[in-house]
Amino acid sequence: MPRFAANLTMMYTEHAFFDRFAAASADGFAAVEYLFPYDFDRAELAQRLADNDLSQVLFNAPPGDWNAGERGLASLPGREDEFRRNFTALALPYAEALKSPRVHVMAGLVPAGGDRAAMQDVYLKNLAWAAEQAATAGIDVLIEPINTRDIPNFFLNRQDQAHAVIDAVGASNLKVQMDLYHCQIVEGDVAMKLRQYIPTGRVGHIQIAGVPERHEPDLGELNHPYLFALLDELGFDGHVGGEYRPKAGTSEGLGWFKPYRR
Repeated sequence: MPRFAANLTMMYTEHAFFDRFAAASADGFAAVEYLFPYDFDRAELAQRLADNDLSQVLFNAPPGDWNAGERGLASLPGREDEFRRNFTALALPYAEALKSPRVHVMAGLVPAGGDRAAMQDVYLKNLAWAAEQAATAGIDVLIEPINTRDIPNFFLNRQDQAHAVIDAVGASNLKVQMDLYHCQIVEGDVAMKLRQYIPTGRVGHIQIAGVPERHEPDLGELNHPYLFALLDELGFDGHVGGEYRPKAGTSEGLGWFKPYRR
């Protein structure tokens, strides 16, 4: 049976952030993820996890100026020092304090007239460096292909592109964050993509949402119960994060999750 994590950035927004931990636990989740922890004290976050018997399974490394529209630094020439400083000063200390086994590194946006070859070179070097730093703490670094409808001009879009990056870097703790919502929008054929990539051992985390509205996974064009059974068949033992916007209240929309709750 898949192990599910509630994304506390997108789910339970009817509660204050710190109250979302208890709400997720009460609904039967054993794990959580969210975009960024950096506005909150590490010790307080760790206490909320412990108080509610939850595991932290994922968060993002600092993405640059999020409020100004930046969506990652890893592929941006000239921003290497900032990326690396933030990774060692913020991402890794938070991961260690929260006992998160994974940190997602966002690739960034391709600027108008941007040199993709130069960006690819920076991307590979930054990822190799980050994976080396994270390995000493037993942490996986993840990269995620994201559709350009939700994030126009995002550098990394396809599963084959992501796996080519993994191959080029060659670090055992660099893996793909496979978001089935993005995968369906960009390339479709989701079940066959799972059959292709899960057996490689290079998919470190999966995320789900209904397509195309990004509501609950029992809404939209994907047959998630089939895909969950397929993950079991393929032996996937990571977490599946619910990264969706509830249509009308988080707890009220968890009918899809009831068969899997702890």
